[in-house]
Amino acid sequence: MLHCEILTIFPAMIEAYVGESILARAAAKGLFSATVVNIRDFAPGKHRSTDDSPYGGGAGMVMKPEPVFNAIEYLRADGAARRVILPSPQGRRFDQRMAEELAAETRTLTFICGRYEGIDERVRMALVDDEVSLGDFVITGGELASLAIIDASVRLVPGVLGDERSSEVDSFSWGLLDYPHYTRPPVYSGMAVPDVLLSGDHRKIEIWRRGEALRNTLLKRPDLLDKTVLTDEDARLLKRLKEEEAQ
Repeated sequence: MLHCEILTIFPAMIEAYVGESILARAAAKGLFSATVVNIRDFAPGKHRSTDDSPYGGGAGMVMKPEPVFNAIEYLRADGAARRVILPSPQGRRFDQRMAEELAAETRTLTFICGRYEGIDERVRMALVDDEVSLGDFVITGGELASLAIIDASVRLVPGVLGDERSSEVDSFSWGLLDYPHYTRPPVYSGMAVPDVLLSGDHRKIEIWRRGEALRNTLLKRPDLLDKTVLTDEDARLLKRLKEEEAQ
């Protein structure tokens, strides 16, 4: 069971996503659960305000510390161990290795979703264990980032996917981009499925898929090849592919 808590001022955004597709099926199997916490419920005052103007001036608003601290204190009352994650451009870059790490986490994963210009620094200083970044870009809030991290991690929990091999050959799981996929019909709009996939020869299909994964990686993300342990067969395939591309 991978349990996640998501602190947000837009709970409907989270609830809609975790209630569909693979996450919903994982929850039905008892392999994943999500608790969505509305930060506004822990904001003091009549208007339940979660933001205020920044000290020192400047554009935008900053999320106040009190509601977040109050929400975390409320959750901690159950005594469970937690790993508190703040999606942030300043954090460690999220990748498949980290997804595998989080999928194996025995602690509850607690996500704090920022908004506006950011969250009061004291939240990060006192409450956060990890800052995690999806990349060098800025999005409106932490909800999308949290969902991306959760989705990528939950699908790696044993038993979540119908066929465990699906995650093993995903892009990045084996260090390379994925190979092309085809299904029926065998010919569509003049484009035919490669003959090897219709041959029934599993060894040839395996070699073709590995070769196409290498081709995709060479053409689209050659930087990944420097980080991937290649077999002798991979090296031969890669040499042939480079020769083909050079022609």
